[in-house]
Amino acid sequence: MKTSTTNRRIVVLALVFAVFLGATLARAFWLQGIQGTKYAAMALAQHRETVTVPAGRGTIFDSSGDPLAIGERAITVYADPRQVTQPRVAAMRIAHTLHLDPNQIYPLLTDRSKGFVYVERKADPARAAALERQHLSGLGFYPEEQRTYPQDRIAAQVLGFAGTDNTGLEGLEKSLNPVLAGKPGSETIVKDPAGRALSIASTRPEVPGKNVRLTIDSQIQAYAQQVLESTVRQWGAKDATAIVMDPYTGAVLAMAVAPGFNANHFATTRVDRHRNRAVTDTYEPGSTFKLVTISAALEDHIVTPRTSFVLAPTIQVADRVIHEAETRGTERMTVAQIIAHSSNIGTITIAERLGAGNLASWINRWGFGRQTGIDFPGESPGFALPLDQWSGSTIGTVPIGQGISVTPLQMARAYSAIANGGRLVTPYLVKKIGGRTLRHKHGHRVVSSHVSQEMLSMLRGVVLEGTGTAAAIPGYTVAGKTGTAAKVDSTGHYSTTNYVASFVGMVPATKPRLVIMAMVDEPRGAIFGGVVAAPAFQEIARFCLQHLEVPPDAPQTAQH
Repeated sequence: MKTSTTNRRIVVLALVFAVFLGATLARAFWLQGIQGTKYAAMALAQHRETVTVPAGRGTIFDSSGDPLAIGERAITVYADPRQVTQPRVAAMRIAHTLHLDPNQIYPLLTDRSKGFVYVERKADPARAAALERQHLSGLGFYPEEQRTYPQDRIAAQVLGFAGTDNTGLEGLEKSLNPVLAGKPGSETIVKDPAGRALSIASTRPEVPGKNVRLTIDSQIQAYAQQVLESTVRQWGAKDATAIVMDPYTGAVLAMAVAPGFNANHFATTRVDRHRNRAVTDTYEPGSTFKLVTISAALEDHIVTPRTSFVLAPTIQVADRVIHEAETRGTERMTVAQIIAHSSNIGTITIAERLGAGNLASWINRWGFGRQTGIDFPGESPGFALPLDQWSGSTIGTVPIGQGISVTPLQMARAYSAIANGGRLVTPYLVKKIGGRTLRHKHGHRVVSSHVSQEMLSMLRGVVLEGTGTAAAIPGYTVAGKTGTAAKVDSTGHYSTTNYVASFVGMVPATKPRLVIMAMVDEPRGAIFGGVVAAPAFQEIARFCLQHLEVPPDAPQTAQH
């Protein structure tokens, strides 16, 4: 081979090496100089992971400081499938330690299209710790809270519940979520090539949610629920509701619904059981609404408690003939007797004297057809027919609690105004948020203190000698009113079989400490409020008086 040919080949080879070296240097410069920051960040990301650390949710306490909703420590286990080296072995170990199904774990660990999958949300801390000690590649752990309700069914419809991510979904858990939730923090974790955590590079601390104290007394609440459950069973009823309220402040000591549910098992409970019927559901109040009609006539000086009327057993109002609940002959009754014996004819007679316009105005003044303003989500305003839609017979139905819909809370509030001297207060459930005691509205006057005292005295007659004798409590004076109302069926007519029985009372009647409302929906075997609901009121009231150590105001009536 000629020397010149050999030299040309050497030169070509040198040039090839030079070009290759130049390209390599150029590539290195491009990667390190131009793209260096980007790839450094990618490399860092492969060895670092930022995990959100949820904030502790505030505790909900009852009025005496007993916890109703708390956060319990739990550990969430997650995985980066791209870092899991032996998915089948890992799935078996995870399943064995956490008591899970390996057939559900394995597909998660082999899905390399994802860099993050949950293995188990809010796992048992001891089991999660045992798994962490096995140092399986690709697994990660972070603390979370499991929202639990230590008193199970107590006040479940009031509390509502929080979901898996600790966000309130219903009830007070939902409406108070902004103050209960707090603000999450974060942790940046440094990992080795196998995905195992080596250290924590940085943290941003979480801000825990605020605690909340309610007006609910858990012992009164529990007893009210027990009475309602028993009442529903006894009368084969559809459901029942009870409210215990401080008439002076509007503080709700109990708000019970039966059937109830266990808030810890909300996901497997029928949705209709979640509803707080005391606030969300409406019904026709029947004779308990006579309080509005009679107090309006007293306030407008149409009648006095001693005004008497000769009352036939029926009354014609436009195209309707209205009867008494129980058959009687023509009688003379005073206003006090009309209340005590729950006379429909007497009440309508007084309403006709009052006039449709005045009665409609008074219904509005009492707040019917509007929300009470209670600090609970989903409150129904009820329904009060506007005056311009009244027919000729409306003056014969609305005064006795037909053709108007109310919530149990609205009726408890109305009777509270009679109990406290004439003020219509705003009911409330939340007493404190954090360390701050909330201020609530004092309420506005709806009737004079004189009229409230007259009504209170007449309502005592209901229990002493009228339709509510089953509400009497030995040693105490009781005032209240029975209600029995037929329900409207699917055809728009009043049912002959389905009724709502209710009783709203005040104890002790000489100076009421409590207003208690009991309502039973669709009882079987009996329909009257004095038979079905008054005994439930009496049981709840007796417990409350003993629990709150309210001294007897009529010791001469106590049983020995």
